[in-house]
Formats: sequence, structure tokens, C-alpha cells
Amino acid sequence: MTPRAVAANGTSVAARSSIVVNVVAGTHTAARDTGEVSREDPHGRAPCCTLYHQAIELVGKRWTGAILIVMMDGPLRFSEIRVLVPELSDRLLSERLKELEGECIVERREQSGCTHVQYMLTEKGQALEPAVRALKHWAHSYR
Repeated sequence: MTPRAVAANGTSVAARSSIVVNVVAGTHTAARDTGEVSREDPHGRAPCCTLYHQAIELVGKRWTGAILIVMMDGPLRFSEIRVLVPELSDRLLSERLKELEGECIVERREQSGCTHVQYMLTEKGQALEPAVRALKHWAHSYR
């Protein structure tokens, strides 16, 4: 079977490209076409979006959510993050901060004139706030 683009009105259009775009009820999601034949959902549901999956994998890594939630209130030094997330080891904190910096979610900024380094959320990182706070609310509601 060939990957399909589903229009907002529910009609199907065969599509073959490196990106398959699903348009369902006015929303757009993109999924990579791996070239493999996939099963068609009998209910017309869109396949899981690759970008969504990558975002969940990143934010869902051990301790990443905790690091993000404490950084929502402003810039922090390494030692301040460690105090706010006490069970997190220095090694893992350093690793997660480097990953988040590599994804342009966290910015590492050296303060001029001293040896202090602060970590802060970038615009991309701040855009995660509604999702992270909603997940925190959900966790408290269904504990």
C-alpha cells in the first residue's frame, strides 16, 4: 500500500515522497516515509508523527522533565539545579544539560568577570512550558 495524505474533508489522496503529510480536521502532522509498506488503519487514523515521537523521547528521558520544570522559573547554576532535583547525580545532570543544549532547549551562559555558569531555557525551551506544566498537573491529579 502507498502512504496517503488525508484531506480535512476525509478524502484520500495517494502520495509518495520523503514526507507524508496528514491533514486531519485542519491540523497538520508530518511523518517520514521509510519506503516500507505499512498497514492502513481501517478507521482512517493518522500514523504517529516522527517529530512527536522524537520530542517525547527527548523530554521523557530520565530526569529531563525534572530539570526542565525547575528551569521554568528562570536561569540556574549547576549547583542550584542539583539542589532542586536532589536525587539527580552530577554526571547525569551534566549529560542531560549537554543534550538539552545540543537541542537548543537550554543555553549555557558564562557570567562575565567570574567563573560562574548559568543555564537558562531558550525560546524553544520556554515553548515547552505549557506541555511540561500540563504533564505535572496530570501527574498530581492521577497520582
